[in-house]
Amino acid sequence: MTTSSEVVATYLVETYLPLEQAAEAIAGEQSTGTFTAVARETPELRERFAARVLSVEQLPPTGNADLPGSTHDASRGAGKRSARVRIAFGLDNFGPSLPNLLAAVAGNLFELRQLAGIRLLDLDLPAPFAERYPGPQYGVRGTRELLDRPDGVLLGTIVKPSIGLPPDELRLVVRELAEAGIDFIKDDELMGSPPHSPLAERVAVVTEELGKVAARTGRRPMYAFNITDDLDRMAANHDLVHAAGGTCVMVCVNLVGFSALAWLRARCVLPIHGHRAMTGVYTRAPQLGIDYVAWSKLARLAGADHLHTNGLSNKFYETDEEVLRSITAVRTPLLGGYETLPVLSSGQTPGLAPETYRRTNTTDLLVLAGGGIHGHPSGPSAGVTAMRAAWSAATSGTTLDAAAAQVPALQEALDRFGSPYAGTPGE
Repeated sequence: MTTSSEVVATYLVETYLPLEQAAEAIAGEQSTGTFTAVARETPELRERFAARVLSVEQLPPTGNADLPGSTHDASRGAGKRSARVRIAFGLDNFGPSLPNLLAAVAGNLFELRQLAGIRLLDLDLPAPFAERYPGPQYGVRGTRELLDRPDGVLLGTIVKPSIGLPPDELRLVVRELAEAGIDFIKDDELMGSPPHSPLAERVAVVTEELGKVAARTGRRPMYAFNITDDLDRMAANHDLVHAAGGTCVMVCVNLVGFSALAWLRARCVLPIHGHRAMTGVYTRAPQLGIDYVAWSKLARLAGADHLHTNGLSNKFYETDEEVLRSITAVRTPLLGGYETLPVLSSGQTPGLAPETYRRTNTTDLLVLAGGGIHGHPSGPSAGVTAMRAAWSAATSGTTLDAAAAQVPALQEALDRFGSPYAGTPGE
């Protein structure tokens, strides 16, 4: 039984030791214990502060490789065991503090010799975290209101080439995309404030150009400027964007940390587009790290209005099932709120729209196509048209072939990029 004053962490544990012994090693190391008994670890102190093993559910062997240096006593003939382990940590140990929470649930345990594999899968957080961290300011509804897009999938892109464009060329790219009716544009995560395109100059050019397009068309896409930097510069970068009339900032969550994101959230008046760059360090190895489900909860608490989840048939390592689980995680209510917009990216093209819609069953998505728009045979404007037509077909139940017969830009895109799920239901 858990209480409202506890954090419950769920782990995948792999070990050659008895599972209960390995679980107790985690609970002890991450709360009151160490490698040996100590004089002042009294029964009363343990009763109040020791982490508690709630359950140990043995699982089939995973086949994962062992972590280096793990205990393996071959003389005992014990095989490797796997389990889902739930451990409760008293909130009195660290309070509603993200960095100190991580010290408890994801600190030295990754280095324990008793573990051949250890992965933080999920976190159940008590109400005091909601009182400490307000989370997203805008989320899905606020982003839609700013864009005047009350329904339908939100379509966006990343400036390509990722780096190297001087501001005058960036102006032309932004103009073409905005006039094509795109909803969202962002800097690449590689673009900070380099000498060839300083942030201040980029902000001035982009906001001026978007203002001109809005005057002509009545629509202004959201542009997320990458303000990732040291804390003092990140705050100044946000203020620079806001003062120029910008409508969104982007932060690479892992590169600044959850505490820095929360710090910015407390000072920020613009939506925060949360990029997941470097998340693979935590998520890619199946026997080590922090699962996206747990990671995304922390990013949402810290204030990300948008959060990258990857997309179907992506160019990276994740399977469709893993991506769908990430999208579901971001859309699942947390502590009664924390509404965050899932951002699908990585190799997204028009041909993915029907399957993405079928398997997510929602249009509360921001779908970013970089190469899928900029690599269109007829240019970025046609790329936007193709993506819009594909998603319109997907949500209306029209096949891509039927839609492409009416929209040449979509046919060109399908010829160029293909349709990975052709022949599946709804396609």
